Amino acid sequence: MSFFARLKEWCFPNQSNSLYDVGLLYAMLCLIGIGFVMVTSASMPAGERIFDNPYHFIIRHGAFIMLSSVLFIITTSVPMTWWKRANPYLLLFGVLLLIVVLVIGREVNGSKRWIPIGPVGIQVAELAKLFFFSYVAGYLVRKREEVQENLKGFAKPMAVFAVYASLILLQPDLGTVVVMFVTTVGLLFLAGAKLWQFFALILTGVGMVILLIIIEPYRMARVVSFWEPWNDPFGKGYQLVQSLMAYSQGGWFGQGLGNSIQKLQYLPEAHNDFIFAIIAEELGFVGVVSILLLLGTLVFRALFIGQRALKNGREYEGYLALGIGIWFAFQTMVNIGASAGILPTKGLTLPFVSQGGSSFMVMTVAAAVLFRIDFETKMANRQAISRGSSGRAASRNSASQPKLQGAAR
Repeated sequence: MSFFARLKEWCFPNQSNSLYDVGLLYAMLCLIGIGFVMVTSASMPAGERIFDNPYHFIIRHGAFIMLSSVLFIITTSVPMTWWKRANPYLLLFGVLLLIVVLVIGREVNGSKRWIPIGPVGIQVAELAKLFFFSYVAGYLVRKREEVQENLKGFAKPMAVFAVYASLILLQPDLGTVVVMFVTTVGLLFLAGAKLWQFFALILTGVGMVILLIIIEPYRMARVVSFWEPWNDPFGKGYQLVQSLMAYSQGGWFGQGLGNSIQKLQYLPEAHNDFIFAIIAEELGFVGVVSILLLLGTLVFRALFIGQRALKNGREYEGYLALGIGIWFAFQTMVNIGASAGILPTKGLTLPFVSQGGSSFMVMTVAAAVLFRIDFETKMANRQAISRGSSGRAASRNSASQPKLQGAAR
């Protein structure tokens, strides 16, 4: 079997007898395992310096993995009909949380993004993303013809997005707003919005992002440092310069697990937003490509699940799965692009790899939703096939009955 055939089998395995997506499960588990190892490696110097305990961050990360496992089991047990009925209420709950965090939220590095609950903080914007995508999926089912035919149907979800975006920008958190915008535009395009509306929205969004960057000095400083980080390597461009140095030291096979130099108090957020730079330094080009293949499998399986659900008439489930796939893909692109100097620095985690409690838990719930969608789609297909087989058997029996009676006479 050729390399490409093996790659296709990995990304799209034969799952005719499986009630869950094997490729998605393997990719997610591999990413979680690699993330655990790399967070351990990257966070020990920071844990020793800040908390006098090199295992502080990995203990927290392990606790979040265990909590996420419980949430995964619970979410896979929740039928999609519940999500379909609850999505308007989840949308309102998200707005409420975004308001609450501005009032009682904990401020870290100038941003109010976390609601403290005991020893941990819940990053509200992560929950808001999932709730908003669930709403958009439900809206596209209810108003698909309106979205395809006139501007009004296209504008309504963008008005709701504007409310969410305004509240998130007050924290401030431009990265989350950009992820939500791209995912929403992608879903509207897949639902059949007119091409001119799509391009008009893209241009409007780009213009708004540029305006938001210009009016905030710290955002403008990030963009300037992204263009020419070496002009101020010990100031505004420090983090990106250290990240690029980590990439440059990786080579083909890396410096070896645990042998990163940049994690030794040189690269800030080495275990979080910039963990991919440490992966490149310690595991090299081979490690980087391996992680990218796993993340690509994760995204492609999500999109495939969404496409199959749409083909089987499960529109809400299909749009939600496609939204989750676009979300994972774009957040991955932004995280890796920022650490590699391709995009301006943004505080977005690498799915299932970076240390980050709220993001990790919400993405685990999103992955569990994908498994549930896949399960229900397959079960519906099996039941349809079973009913079709039973119907054909009954027809054959009724057709043969007169002949049997004639033979008896």
